[in-house]
Formats: sequence, C-alpha cells, structure tokens
Amino acid sequence: MKCENEYEIAWWNEGKEKIIGIDEAGRGPIAGPLVVAAVAFPKGFSHDEIYDSKKLSEKKRNQLFDEIIELASEYHIKIVSPEIIDEQNIYRATQNAMLELSNSFENADAVLTDAMPLPDAILDVVPLVKGDQKSVSIAAASILAKVTRDRIMVEYDKKYPQYGFAKHKGYPTKAHIEAMETYGVIDGFYRKSYKPVAKMYQMKLDL
Repeated sequence: MKCENEYEIAWWNEGKEKIIGIDEAGRGPIAGPLVVAAVAFPKGFSHDEIYDSKKLSEKKRNQLFDEIIELASEYHIKIVSPEIIDEQNIYRATQNAMLELSNSFENADAVLTDAMPLPDAILDVVPLVKGDQKSVSIAAASILAKVTRDRIMVEYDKKYPQYGFAKHKGYPTKAHIEAMETYGVIDGFYRKSYKPVAKMYQMKLDL
C-alpha cells in the first residue's frame, strides 16, 4: 500500500512550496479526546509505506510515526478535550481544530484535508474523500493523530484498567458499554453529548 502525492505534485508544479495535510483520529469514540494532526513535507517528498493509518498494523504505525516526525518539514498535533467536543459538537470541534492547525504553519501555501471543508481558511483548501488513501501528507497526519490518540488511551488504561481503554480505545463496544454501566462514567473523560454517555448521566440523575 502506498499513498500517491499527485495532489501535492500539482501544487508544487504551480509554485506552491509548503502543502499541509490534515487528518484526525477519534471522532467516533464515546471517551477520550479528539486528536488532529497536520503535516507538511519538503517539496518533492514521497514515501513507499505511508498510508491510511487504519490500514496499517500498530507496529508499522509506530515506526512511521517516528519517521514522519523526522522527515516532515513541519508538523503540529492538537488534542481536543471531551469538554470542547460537547460544547461545539464533534464536527465543529474537528473543523475548528483543523483550521487552527492550518494557521499554525510558517509560510504555508495550501491545505489538503480528509473530506473536511474549511470555509474560513485563508489558504487554498481541497477536502479529499478518503484523502488518507490519496495524499501522502494527509496519510502522514492520520498516522500522527492515531498513534498519539492510541497512546493517550493506553495511559488511561493504566489508570483505569477495569474499562479496557487499551483494547477498545474508547469506542462504544459491547465490553466498553458493560464496563461503563458497571463502574460508571469518568468525569472529564467521557463525552456527555454522545448518546450512550448521556443515557448514563440521565440514569444517575434519576436515582
């Protein structure tokens, strides 16, 4: 598996130098943060192994994480708390984080996102459906975001082993819902606006 860099090449050929790829991890889970990452590579960059993070093994993602950080001309990672997600909603929280990251780069020329429009961006933006399989910059961002988020969830698993965060990463699996029903909701870590969590809070209020 390999991501092409045809979108980057098209812009490089137009004279644009720094192209930012942006992606996220963690829109679907009911617990833990959203993580958004943005990566820019040197002009002409290509890589035979960087691809959609969901299609790679954990070992390969961790290896590529280190390579991306070393090879990128610039990168940024933003962690968005459950409180912000509840306040803004997950779509808006993702969009706002991507917009903030796009403005964090020095002398950037254009942005590629994984299907997320950024209407308020000051740079040219192209949202690509399945962008993490079409753009090496977006794919690299997807790896940084997923590895960062997975590591956060593993740390929470050490603190709260009864919930199984290292295994399900906060997604609403059957085992996770059962653990939540048994041990309760961790304040500040669960997303109150998500239905399974809202239901648990309502049950607490009804008692």
